[in-house]
Amino acid sequence: MAICSMCGNSYDKSFRITTHDGRSADFDSFECAIHAVAPTCAHCGCRIIGHGVDVDGTSYCCSHCARQVTAADLTDSA
Repeated sequence: MAICSMCGNSYDKSFRITTHDGRSADFDSFECAIHAVAPTCAHCGCRIIGHGVDVDGTSYCCSHCARQVTAADLTDSA
């Protein structure tokens, strides 16, 4: 049984995530994994769970947040 890297819970159904830079961590839930690994929106601070939007190397949760900070002409749907 692995111990969750976020909350410390020992859980028999834990799972491991390895990030693009080779760091690995064990988690007992997606909630803990998201809190520990998901990027943060540069405007509102929420965790980016979906695709998000990148403008000039900065990540935003949606086009609305990106428009608040940048001059990018973005929409969330085509």
